[in-house]
Amino acid sequence: MSHPSQFSLLGKRRFLPFFITQSLGAFNDNLFKQSLILAILYKLSLEGDRSIWVNLCALLFILPFFLFSALAGQFGEKFAKDALIRAIKLAEVVIMAIGAVGFVSNHLELMLLTLFAMGTHSALFGPVKYSILPQALREEELVGGNGLVEMGTFLAILAGTIGAGVMMSSSSYATVVAGGIVGTAVLGYLASRWIPRAAAVAPQMKLDWNIFKQSWLTLRLGLGQTPAVSRSIVGNSWFWFVGAIYLTQIPAYAKDWLHGDETVVTLVLTLFSVGIAIGSLLCERLSGRKVEIGLVPFGSFGLTLFGLLWWWHSGDVPAAAVAHDWLALLGMHQAWWILLSIVGLGVFGGFYIVPLYALIQARTAEGERARVIAANNILNALFMVVSAIVTIVLLSVAELSIPQLFLVVSLLNIAVNAYIFRIVPEFTMRFLIWLLSHSMYRVEHRDLQRIPDEGAALLVCNHVSFVDALLIGGAIRRPIRFVMYYKIYNLPVLNFVFRTAGAIPIAGRSEDEAIYERAFARIAEALAAGEVVCIFPEGKLTADGEIDEFKGGVKRILQETPVPVIPLALQGLWGSFFSRDPGKGLFKRLWSRVTIVAGAAIPVEAAQPDVLRAQVGALRGERR
Repeated sequence: MSHPSQFSLLGKRRFLPFFITQSLGAFNDNLFKQSLILAILYKLSLEGDRSIWVNLCALLFILPFFLFSALAGQFGEKFAKDALIRAIKLAEVVIMAIGAVGFVSNHLELMLLTLFAMGTHSALFGPVKYSILPQALREEELVGGNGLVEMGTFLAILAGTIGAGVMMSSSSYATVVAGGIVGTAVLGYLASRWIPRAAAVAPQMKLDWNIFKQSWLTLRLGLGQTPAVSRSIVGNSWFWFVGAIYLTQIPAYAKDWLHGDETVVTLVLTLFSVGIAIGSLLCERLSGRKVEIGLVPFGSFGLTLFGLLWWWHSGDVPAAAVAHDWLALLGMHQAWWILLSIVGLGVFGGFYIVPLYALIQARTAEGERARVIAANNILNALFMVVSAIVTIVLLSVAELSIPQLFLVVSLLNIAVNAYIFRIVPEFTMRFLIWLLSHSMYRVEHRDLQRIPDEGAALLVCNHVSFVDALLIGGAIRRPIRFVMYYKIYNLPVLNFVFRTAGAIPIAGRSEDEAIYERAFARIAEALAAGEVVCIFPEGKLTADGEIDEFKGGVKRILQETPVPVIPLALQGLWGSFFSRDPGKGLFKRLWSRVTIVAGAAIPVEAAQPDVLRAQVGALRGERR
């Protein structure tokens, strides 16, 4: 079944005005901040060490995220998000007008005050930015929407950084920058006026203005969510820890290790940002339009691999009497592995961060979502400050080189994500499922929207291979409780996946009555709790590719817990490596095309075994 591309969201009013608003905000943040840094370094008359002023800029921009994110989380739930965004963007116009006066008058203190105010603006906007998406988008659009937002954010950051360099090179830089930041703020406000209504989720909430108490409570709320959400917050913050180190070191690395001029810095920043944009956009296609956290281990692996490659190939570029420009660097084959590593880091960073944001949004209660995202922003800021401290210690105290710093970060990435995946094995389980369905099989879906988004349901399906449950679980958005033969459940490696997914092992009554009875009790509990349970009524794998007789267990299930029954059919699995086809082979059916088809729901009173077998057979057709 074909679906519109995520780019179709750019043609919808429920997304486009918000997308433009947030992109212009990210652009303006970086345009002003980078212009101020360049003014401090090259334009203003200052005494003392200018690097102290540059570090003060970084502190002033990040400090509001500690101070005001908790308040922003409360605002995001108490007030309508569209109205809140418009108020924040109107404030940006005023803030940038003050900044423009600072630039025109060369008033450093006024520019620093503006920078702090813009940090406050961004801290207030962050929780609204991510919590509005689940209200505006359908579930199947959430990953694509997040991918577009991440793409827009990083490209806007890049454009703002480059734009600042261009504007500051002008002889009348103050006027140009002043007009640029005010004009961008005005455009952002105008775009925000087209954002559709996004109602408040907790208008009765009483605001607590004690920012320190609320920051602590907000952090506790975020990290007190389910393990999947709380560790996603940690993983998200870790990404910003890693990203801050790489981005901060790019200028010095380009000068000292690529022996390049300012254009080489721009080239490296461009490759990194474009890589993240590509990875963010690819997430929707690779995830099958659902929140697929199986991409997170894949992204983590890529961050380590390309970080190690970047370290390994550093030093390959020969020095020269005159610094290389970007065209000269592209002409050196020794630089290509480094540039490829930078793009790879960005692409896999997109694979890593987009599913984490989507999971936090999808699995957080609507009435807590803005505050949970505020907790994420507080932790992000904390991790970025720690990254700066770690960088100073490793480069200055331990006297590591920049490539050696990249090596340490890559190795730390293994340790941090091993911790996350050990605490939440669902990440690893979903990765194995994703890997299987994107390596040995090409899985197509048909009519899976017939499976309800909420409420209990019983799925019945033909049983063709040892990986049927993995393929079905990877295709359906909702968590599925599979009932499977206990010897398959206990298979090495696969047992980890089945156990993590909450599968229910079953045995024949004559084989092990205790397992048999316990299985039916767990099925009844799951259905009573509103979960989806999938059974294979044949009771065993097919030995000839045909659908065997459906056993009577389905009748007992429905007698104990009457729920709608949805037939499923697997097409194309017979003859694959994990089937019992005597002519199978690992390479004979590599990347087999498999189709999963869902039929219309069958009422409980009509769900007899022979009727269900006929329905599944009709769905499967002639293609085994």
